[in-house]
Amino acid sequence: MSLEISQAIVDAILEQSRAEYPDECCGVVLGPVGSDKALRLKPMVNSAHSPTFYEFDPKDLLALYREVDDNDEEIVVIYHSHTETEAYPSRTDIAYAGEPGAHYVLVSTRKEIAPATEFRSYRIIDGVVTEEPVVITG
Repeated sequence: MSLEISQAIVDAILEQSRAEYPDECCGVVLGPVGSDKALRLKPMVNSAHSPTFYEFDPKDLLALYREVDDNDEEIVVIYHSHTETEAYPSRTDIAYAGEPGAHYVLVSTRKEIAPATEFRSYRIIDGVVTEEPVVITG
């Protein structure tokens, strides 16, 4: 399994992670139901406003689920940034990973690697983390 994602979406996620630093950024990428195609970026507000934790606002999440249902889409990617650590799921990330079909993307904007960034994708199923290749398309 791998994540196929466009350079434009990768760039937008990285831009959001820099803009919201030092807080973690978060959001989703949507695609047609059953396609596993990450096509439509939907940045979300980190209602925790925290450099070490993210959470979607419950009202925003409800609106997202309605929008996804109305458009016959599904959440293909759930992403967030780590501002001071590597792009690997934390214990909290693993505990809250509730979408077994989703790709969990983490980006790191930590100072030691600046201006570079890390962009990595994982499957998290029943607490088991598996890194997967990321294929970035034109």
